[in-house]
Amino acid sequence: MTRVPMERASLVGRRFRMTYEEWRTWEVEGLKAEWVEGVAVVSMPTTLHHADSQGFLSTLLTAYVRFRDLGAVLGHSFEMRLVGRSRLPDLLFVRAAHRQRLSEDRLEGPADLVIELVSTDSVVRDHGEKRAEYAAAGVPEYWVVEARPGRRGGEFLRLVDGSYEPILVDAGGRLWSTVVDGFWLDPAWLGQDPLPDPLDCLFEIAPEILAAKVR
Repeated sequence: MTRVPMERASLVGRRFRMTYEEWRTWEVEGLKAEWVEGVAVVSMPTTLHHADSQGFLSTLLTAYVRFRDLGAVLGHSFEMRLVGRSRLPDLLFVRAAHRQRLSEDRLEGPADLVIELVSTDSVVRDHGEKRAEYAAAGVPEYWVVEARPGRRGGEFLRLVDGSYEPILVDAGGRLWSTVVDGFWLDPAWLGQDPLPDPLDCLFEIAPEILAAKVR
């Protein structure tokens, strides 16, 4: 694996031209680099709130999806290989019906749900560049969740006729996923500081899951 002998801070935001094969063996310790049309793009390191938000959503989704055997939830920069580019979403969900596109180190083609956590350097990328990319690639659902210091909330989108439209909350303030069967989220949870216990939230969504674990 290729390591880059440079200070991490000097790499953030920089772009390095390389082939996909070179990018696959390229490593910047503590940083994330995605590959887009022959260029590796380096992102900022993870902040505390970013890590907390990722852990909250990952725990909530993973527990729900595993119990119902709906597919796979992946994070920690798992590669999603699209045409001409490879993205490393903060979290992604793949339906059981699409498991054949998963290998040990990548997903070939679009996930069914992609979650990106917005950092200081990714605002335009997450809300603009990736929104357009994921829509063109056919990602059915896309969540853009705030992880910048002092900011909360998110944008929750579903693909309709090739473009993203907001997913509206129901009368109870719940936002229902269009791809994770029976799963809903209260967006107010993401506005709490500190974030709530994901197991408490899971009990609200599907109390039978925790009841089954207790039994």
